Amino acid sequence: MKIRTLTHSIALASTALVMAGTAQAQEELRVQTSFNSGDYAYQYLQENWVPKVEEMTGGDVTLNLMPIGSVVPYKETIEAVSMGLLDGDLTAPAYFAGRDPAFALMGDLIAGYDKPSQFLDFCQNGGGEEVLQKAIDKVAPNKVHVVGCGPYKREALVAAVPIRSVEDLKGLKFRSPEGLAAAVFERAGATPVNIPFSEVYTSLQQGVVDAADASAYVNNDASGLHDIAKYPIYPGIHSMSSQQFTLNQNTWESLSEEDQKALNQWFYDAFNDLADAVHQQDEKLVARDKAKGDITVIDWPQEERDQFREIARGAWEDFAQKSPIAQEALNAHLEYMKAHGLLKGDGAQSQGEASSTQG
Repeated sequence: MKIRTLTHSIALASTALVMAGTAQAQEELRVQTSFNSGDYAYQYLQENWVPKVEEMTGGDVTLNLMPIGSVVPYKETIEAVSMGLLDGDLTAPAYFAGRDPAFALMGDLIAGYDKPSQFLDFCQNGGGEEVLQKAIDKVAPNKVHVVGCGPYKREALVAAVPIRSVEDLKGLKFRSPEGLAAAVFERAGATPVNIPFSEVYTSLQQGVVDAADASAYVNNDASGLHDIAKYPIYPGIHSMSSQQFTLNQNTWESLSEEDQKALNQWFYDAFNDLADAVHQQDEKLVARDKAKGDITVIDWPQEERDQFREIARGAWEDFAQKSPIAQEALNAHLEYMKAHGLLKGDGAQSQGEASSTQG
């Protein structure tokens, strides 16, 4: 009996040690996002995808997603991750466009892609992760690792007047953030007006602007923008804001190769699913509004979308010339877009492509 009791005690102790070791090995990743806590995307990820991190890593890793500004201001997450104040960020690369224009091209290639899955695939399989890594290394060399990147929504365009073609853009006043978006609208003949998002409603209501770069259809609806701007363009023609998922380099290297692969796959699975969920919400609201008849939902023909993309390309080229990494980012985008038929009848080369060909 004593031998059996001793054996049983040793077995229990061994099990406790294994469990303790497992608990100590589990890594909680504190990741600050660019979402408000009430955002649809934030809630969707929390409910449907945050629990899957532990499952996909076999219990090795858990994820603590935090709303925007939880630890540091939203434009300081790269430095915070590099110093270990945060384990990672899930935020918009466009916030860092002032550091290098490559972040603008990786943050939102205005009018570049038709759906989020294309941009996500570009990041995962078309060189997007690699060029974003180079841009981040310029800010925090070898301190931050890019796990994934890409968008989850295609924004609709809020308009108080009917805009059915590229020609209709001329002379209109557009609420647009400074940078690439403003440059594209200006090239199309519109007048960009830089006002805060919080002032979009009153600016449309008072006629300060005719249309606005705002958000996804579901978000614009929730904000009441369609009550005063009854000619939304859906699917949108312009913005598809990307996100970057990064981790502190030391934290990344502390993970097993299997867990690294799992986190990379988690991001793309989560964001493709989130994009589908947002699209479904948009479709329901569009169908409702079309049935009611008090809102005119405008869907541009593909030829108009292609024409607008070519106009936007001139702005892309201008931004690309501002830094070598930006040029590399654009070249990667263009190579992917040509391979997937997003640039119709394209025979032109960007300045960077021409230089590399001649070299």
